[in-house]
Order: sequence, then structure tokens, then C-alpha cells
Amino acid sequence: MTASPHVVVIGAGTLGMCTALNLVEQGARVTVLEAQSIASGSSGRSVGVVGSQLTDPFEIMLRVHSLRRFRQWEGEGLRFNHIGYLRLARTQAQMALFARSVEIQGEAGLRSRLVRANELRDLVPHINPDGLEGGLFGPDNGFLDPHEMCNFLAGIVRAKGGEIRQYRKLLGAERRPGGYRLETSHGPVDADAVVNAGGAWAPQVAALFGQRLHIWPERHEAVVIHLDVPLGYTMPMVMDLVNGEGSGLNFRHEKPGELIAEIHKVKSIAPEDPDNYNDQCEEQSKVDLAELLLERVPDLPGARLGRGWAGLYPVTADHRPFVGPIDASEPALITAAGAGGYGIQLAPVIGQIAADWVLHGAPVSVPGSQSLAPSAERNIPGH
Repeated sequence: MTASPHVVVIGAGTLGMCTALNLVEQGARVTVLEAQSIASGSSGRSVGVVGSQLTDPFEIMLRVHSLRRFRQWEGEGLRFNHIGYLRLARTQAQMALFARSVEIQGEAGLRSRLVRANELRDLVPHINPDGLEGGLFGPDNGFLDPHEMCNFLAGIVRAKGGEIRQYRKLLGAERRPGGYRLETSHGPVDADAVVNAGGAWAPQVAALFGQRLHIWPERHEAVVIHLDVPLGYTMPMVMDLVNGEGSGLNFRHEKPGELIAEIHKVKSIAPEDPDNYNDQCEEQSKVDLAELLLERVPDLPGARLGRGWAGLYPVTADHRPFVGPIDASEPALITAAGAGGYGIQLAPVIGQIAADWVLHGAPVSVPGSQSLAPSAERNIPGH
């Protein structure tokens, strides 16, 4: 590939913008093609949580890379709300996993600590600790506005010479010597390399190149909780899910007198069509959410549910993102998609890995991330 290749990134969500930034920082010429507007897909519907309270060492390591970039961007003006992240444990086995997580995070320079059941109210005075053994708390985690993040990154990409073309739908793709010609709704674009960061649309994008990408767009709902009386403290992000076990309830501070809750349990027998799905919260979901909230935070002052919405998690069979080439014989066509509900927090490191694949032919900067490539073993149907 030429010393300064022209790379087209498809999709202007968080994964696409982070990939574009990593590419322009390393001297590539970059054009981002977005069918709608910046952050108009799943990114803009996310609740924007960034956390490292996990139990798998590789997953924690990925977030170490991401958090390093978030700290840099925060210093450059991106707003990051450090409200903390509390993951709840229901069993002693989960607490043992959390204790190991504290060790791993500490070795990586991240702050976290175990919280016993009788200490949970020190962090969340309104929580009901019944049925809980405790939790894992990271004080430096928090949330950001994904729209703001994508537009912030777009500003840097443009300042470094990259182009972002909105309302440019990809219609077709043709292989040419040394690259690709992309047909768009506003004429052709030639590229030396292409990154598919299409989110829930990534399988459709892959199909235009004659590839099969197995990503299941899974519908998830979020709801605003209004409080009659603002809390006298900042509610951290609270998550009741450990490696698939728990209610899936999660909620966090949004602003005084307002929380945001998300429902992780979904009932879907088929993948959603990203161009035609119900993007509103269903009434039954609000009933289910209310029951979970009454169980876990029964005495919130005058809590009532407000507006709700739904977005799509692009999910892979093994619930880990795809970053790399689908076909090793086509190293200039890279996929960066399928991060599920972790797209925002993994976007910086996914962008770093995707740029490595384009410019170096391997993920040289993140140890072990070769395992994220959409190999034949991983790129399979599943949900």
C-alpha cells in the first residue's frame, strides 16, 4: 500500500470516527462516508457509559487502551462525567471474580475496589441490598454524550485533513487494481482501503463487497426516570449483570432530578431491520422496568418514568467485536463492527486496532487483539 493511502471509512458513529482519527494521525488520507448524519445510528441512541468493571483480563486490557484516549480527549475538551460505575454481585463466586478484577485493574493503573453488601448504601443511599453480596466500584468511570463525542472527533479529523461526507449512502462496490471504487448516492469514490464501521448496517455493507458478515442487530430500550426531588448525591452507574447473570437492570445519573435506565433483557426471535424497527420503548418494558426499580431502589423520591427510546446493539455470535479482515486474501477490506452494548467504551481501541490492520497488516499496537478478527470460526450465525 502507498505511504499515504486513501482509506474510506463507512459509518460516522463512534467506531467509524475513532478509526478515522487513528488513520489520519498516522498519515493516511481519510474519507468518512455516512448514509445519514454523524452519530445518527446506534451511537446516538446509546446511554454513553464508559466502564472497566469487568472480570475478563483481555476485556479490561482493551478498556485500558480506550481510557487512555478518553483521558487525552477530555484534556482537549470532550466532556466526561466521572460519576463512577458500580457492578452488583449476587454470589460469593461473583465477588471472587470482582476481587481478581481489582487486582488486574490495579496492575493496569485503574482504580477500583470491592464493596460489601452493607457498604452499598454508602455509594447509593437509595439501594436495597437484599439478595446482593456486594459490588465492584470504579470511581473514575462514567458517561459521555455520544453525539458530542462523534462531533468532537469529527472536528479533529477535519483539522488533520480528513473529509466527512454525510448523507452519502453506499450503493455498490467494485474491486479495482490496488483498491476499490465505491458507488455512492453522490457519485463514485476511489479508495486504496476500506473500513466497514457500519454498525447495525455492517452486514449490508459487507454484502456490497460480496462478503457475509454475521452481526445480529438486537433491540434495547432506555427510559428517563424523573424524580420529584433531586437526589442529594450523584448516582453512579449501577449495573446488575455479571457475565450474563443478573436482572440486566442498569441506571445512572443524568442530571439533578433525572436518571436514565436501560433494560438488558430482550425478547427477539429475529434480527432487527435497522431501517425499519420500533425505535420507541414498549409499554410492557416500562412495566417490567418499574418492577425491577421498585425491587432495587424502592424509595426514590417521586420517581416516574418519562420518555423512552430503543436502539440497536450490533451483536456477534460470541459477543465480542469484529476487528480485522473477513477474508485474509483481501487485507485492504477491514471490518470494525459488532461491539454490542460496549461500542462507545471500546471505540477508541477498536479504532486503533482497525487502523493497525489497514496500515500495518496486523494489530501491532494491542497485544492479543488478533483474536478479534472476524475469522471463519467467529463469523458465524448466532445470537
